[in-house]
Amino acid sequence: MSETIIAVRGLAVEPGGVRVLGGFELAAAPGDVVAVTGVNGAGKSTLLRCLAGLQRPAAGELDVLGRPPADEPAFWRDVVLVADEPAWYPGLSVREHLDLMGAVHGSPRMGTGAALDLFALAGRGDMAPLSMSTGQRQRLSLAMGLVRPSRVLLLDEPERGLDPAFRGRLADILAGYAAEGGTVVMATHDLDLAGRARRVTLDAAA
Repeated sequence: MSETIIAVRGLAVEPGGVRVLGGFELAAAPGDVVAVTGVNGAGKSTLLRCLAGLQRPAAGELDVLGRPPADEPAFWRDVVLVADEPAWYPGLSVREHLDLMGAVHGSPRMGTGAALDLFALAGRGDMAPLSMSTGQRQRLSLAMGLVRPSRVLLLDEPERGLDPAFRGRLADILAGYAAEGGTVVMATHDLDLAGRARRVTLDAAA
């Protein structure tokens, strides 16, 4: 039997007093890529926040890597969340942002040059992030998440701002991460991206 990396049992959340994710269940193992789909308001981002230890559930149980998720350094050594656009460091270039990820977290999954190539940023390495397009900044956000070592990757609408061609490449990148033993859970509206994953659909009335 495969090791369970993420286990969600009977999850219910009440952000702002509105109940979502009533009785939600999910299990994911190493090598799984799970796409959570559904209309706006169904609870996709809320689920990711719960898995990241940033949202307290009203009911149910969650385990990530064998323990309840918690917003603390030991948890973030193994878990990466790519959600809203990060606050870019003033004065640092695209390349320097990627270098920083490798320096802070140690033993990067790939070098900065490889990450620039993989995320189609090779010609943008000396630019400041805020001088790039929305799609280019999204590729940098994803590159920063993938360059550091981790066992779990949580992605909130990773397709945001990406052109159709790169969305196909992203599916391959996530498949490669999973093939190395990582576990991916992503909230997405992109049905092609979801089609390359195990799809779980949330109902807004849940």
